Amino acid sequence: MKKEIRFSGFGGQGIILMGHILGKAAVLDDKDVTLTKSYGPEARGGACSTDIIVADSRINYPQVRRPDVLVSMSQSALDTYLPKLDDKGVLIIDTGLVDEPERGAIGLPATKIAVEELGLKMVANIVMLGYFAAKTGYVSREAMKEAIADLVPKGTEEKNIEAFAIGYSEGTSNSE
Repeated sequence: MKKEIRFSGFGGQGIILMGHILGKAAVLDDKDVTLTKSYGPEARGGACSTDIIVADSRINYPQVRRPDVLVSMSQSALDTYLPKLDDKGVLIIDTGLVDEPERGAIGLPATKIAVEELGLKMVANIVMLGYFAAKTGYVSREAMKEAIADLVPKGTEEKNIEAFAIGYSEGTSNSE
């Protein structure tokens, strides 16, 4: 298995953290992984993406060329990165923030869920990460939870694990 993934959104949504968590989880699952990130000069609100390659064997080229999965948490990110998505690639969107393109997508209103069910907009990225993990199966649920607990700000581990569980549950219950 070799999968190319791009998480995208705007600065302040935790897009880079999503990549770090997935990368650490892949390592915990004894996979090879690369991670690159891109963000505009603005600390918050600028374009932001992180690219991850997860493989069962050595990765010879570290750059994502044609993502197998594109996760978009903002409309501008979708507009920017959708043309690069592989023809057979999977598009996952935050349906509360992104209009579904003609190409079709799966997703959930991660930001709305974070606010309404958890009372914290800042965990929307982890809700989306749970959904992504359930839909793709690229890394184990246990490794994702361990990576989340290790990488999120101290004192927020419990809330983030809860956010992941909600997203994961949505991903396993939706038949999209």
